[in-house]
Amino acid sequence: MPTHKQQFCGEFIGTFLLVFFGCGSVCAAVTTGAQVGIFQVAIIWGLGIATAIYLTGALSGAHLNPAVTLAIVVYRELPLKRLPLYWSAQFLGAFAGAAVLYLCFSEAITSYEKAHAIVRGGTGSEATAMVFGEYFPNPSGKALSEHVEPDISVARAFGVEFLGTAILLLVIFGITDDQNPERPRAIIGPAIGLTITMLISLFGPLTMACFNPARDFAPRLFSSWVGWGRVPFEANGCGWLIVYILAPFFGALFGGLIYTVFLKPCYRIESASRTKAGDPLSSHLDGT
Repeated sequence: MPTHKQQFCGEFIGTFLLVFFGCGSVCAAVTTGAQVGIFQVAIIWGLGIATAIYLTGALSGAHLNPAVTLAIVVYRELPLKRLPLYWSAQFLGAFAGAAVLYLCFSEAITSYEKAHAIVRGGTGSEATAMVFGEYFPNPSGKALSEHVEPDISVARAFGVEFLGTAILLLVIFGITDDQNPERPRAIIGPAIGLTITMLISLFGPLTMACFNPARDFAPRLFSSWVGWGRVPFEANGCGWLIVYILAPFFGALFGGLIYTVFLKPCYRIESASRTKAGDPLSSHLDGT
């Protein structure tokens, strides 16, 4: 069992990398046009998450997400007393990732703001604040008031983030369950990363596809401190809390419930039947 220090380091470093690569892809896309289209941003997110999982999984299990940690506490065997340790490491790692990105991209962000007459901290400056926190609909480097498509309601955005997080938890629980005979044992990191890539490609245009309270709140808070002021917490009204904090937590608990009630028992039955039939893979998964 890893020590508290190892678990903290694993979650801090892993979440740092998640934000560094993921938000970094958004920074590059908005300020330099380096990525063309949502998929190019999404695949960097996915590869960044896979890298973080490979690097830190042995230390902490690579939750990298407070909603995932909560679901593991509720439905699996992580002790409740470890929750503050994981959440604090995830928040601090995400905050550090945002700070390092700002050091790298601050001049590019400033140049973009000057070129597009954006006053940081003023109305419409969510156009650049989006490189840290998330907004709905996706600003795509513009003020939300400039969008020609219909606004997305808080309720609809909540539903998108709830559903996306629930699907993510189904995948995480399914491919990490020893009793699932078909789980991709050697490519768990890429499987989770590709799931994130698909979800961002689908939901990114709507809500920027968060599914992770630490990934949103820590960079959002950082952006408020470095010039965007109240904008990160006022552009969508109370949406920052309802959509990007509460929805992932509820979605994770729902996804974990669906997995526990419907999929987990089926895996147990299938694994047991394969063991009785002498399936060598099933025997290995059962530890026999």
